[in-house]
Amino acid sequence: MAICLLLRHGRTTSNATGVLAGWTSGVALDDLGREQAAGVGRRLADTGVVAVVASPLQRCQETAELVLAGLPEDRRPDLTTEEGLGEARYGAWTGRSLNDLAKEPLWKDVQDRPSQVVFPAHPEHEHEGLAQMQERAVRAVREHDARIEAEHGPGAVWLAVSHGDVIKAVLAEALATPLDHFQRIVVDPASLSIVHRTPSRPFVLRMNDTGTGAVDLAALVGRLAADEASGDGPSGDGAVGGGAGT
Repeated sequence: MAICLLLRHGRTTSNATGVLAGWTSGVALDDLGREQAAGVGRRLADTGVVAVVASPLQRCQETAELVLAGLPEDRRPDLTTEEGLGEARYGAWTGRSLNDLAKEPLWKDVQDRPSQVVFPAHPEHEHEGLAQMQERAVRAVREHDARIEAEHGPGAVWLAVSHGDVIKAVLAEALATPLDHFQRIVVDPASLSIVHRTPSRPFVLRMNDTGTGAVDLAALVGRLAADEASGDGPSGDGAVGGGAGT
C-alpha cells in the first residue's frame, strides 16, 4: 500500500493556553505553530509527497498549506479536505480548560477506559465517543491509502494532517493496541508518524518525530517499487531479528 505520513497540526493558541478546542472555529496556529509547520514542509521537500489530506479545521488547513509551500512547486499536490480526519467531537467539553476538565469524573474514564467514553451532549457542539472517532479516522486513512496507491502505485507517499487524539487512535489501531491503552502514545504538535499498511499487517515506521532533519524514504519506496516490478508485492512479513533496515 501507500506510505502514510501522519502529521499533527502545529501549536495553536488553544494548545498554548490549555484549552480543549475541539471543533471550535477560528482556532489558528500561533507563531511557533507556523514555524513548526513550515519546518515540516522543509523536512518533506525531497520525500515525493503525492497527496496532502487534511482535517477541515483551521489549524490543520493552515498546517497543510504551510507544508505544501515547502514542497517543490512543480510537484506540489492539491490539498484535499477529509471530514474523517477531523478532531474528536467533544460536545460539552469543547472550549473548556484542561485543568477544569481534569476534575470531572469522566476524565478518569478518558484516561483508563476511553473505548467506553461518549462525550456529553451540548446544544452548540456535536459529541461522539472515542471509539466512533477511531473508527471513522481509521476508515478515512484506509480509503485514502487505497485511492492513492491506485493512482500513484505502491510506495506512494502521502500526508494526512490531523489532531492529537485522532492520530493516537490511528496509531493504536495500526499497533493492534486496544483503544483503552491509547493514552500511552504521545503525539506532539507538528510531529510526524509513519504507517505503511500491507495486505497482512500495518508497519509503524516512526512515531512522534519532532526532529528537524530531512525525512528520507527513498530506500523503502525503492524496495516497494522493486517488489512490485518483480511481481512479488509486499509480503507483509516482519523481519525476524529486526532485519538490516531500509
